[in-house]
Amino acid sequence: MLKINFPPGDIVIKEVENEQELNEILQLQQKNIAAVLDPVEISDQGFVTVQHDMELLLNMHRIAPSLIACHQQQVIGYALVMTTENRNSIPVLTPMFEILDHLKFHRKMISAYNFFIMGQVCIEKDYRGQGLFRRLYEGLFQRHGEEYDLLITEVATRNKRSINAHAGIGLQSIHQYTDYTGEQWEILVWDWNNLRQQEHQTNSN
Repeated sequence: MLKINFPPGDIVIKEVENEQELNEILQLQQKNIAAVLDPVEISDQGFVTVQHDMELLLNMHRIAPSLIACHQQQVIGYALVMTTENRNSIPVLTPMFEILDHLKFHRKMISAYNFFIMGQVCIEKDYRGQGLFRRLYEGLFQRHGEEYDLLITEVATRNKRSINAHAGIGLQSIHQYTDYTGEQWEILVWDWNNLRQQEHQTNSN
């Protein structure tokens, strides 16, 4: 089971272990849904779009564990793992899955890769700017990097903070589309095959 101590030492990144932690994910999510934030905060701090429930989180966790960042045993951040088994669980994500069925990456159909969706990432406001976003993504690679070729996510184009954060880690945009509500989305890919090759080369030197 993945568990990473993060400076200053009392912040830990680890797999979700129980329903209490899942409930704290839902509480943090509710504080960052776009519908409850004012326009200035949306622009400056970013937001999350999809609302999950306990049943869905339990099902997602059963298939592939998500990661959380904890401080003093309190969830202060999370990165949700969603596999293709959940493609019909959240209606707002259906267009993305349908588009992925027809997209290519490096001249190969994405459906031919073993991939998962990074379903949502969120950091408690007081802990932003400390590297937790990157550490959660690195934790996902450490936990699931041997199982999957690609990590895929989508971010609303107006969520500039999130777009920039993902670009800083190395995710690349492969497609943009507009959903039925008029929201524009960027589909982003993190190539774990390439990342593993880079790590192998580094370790070989």
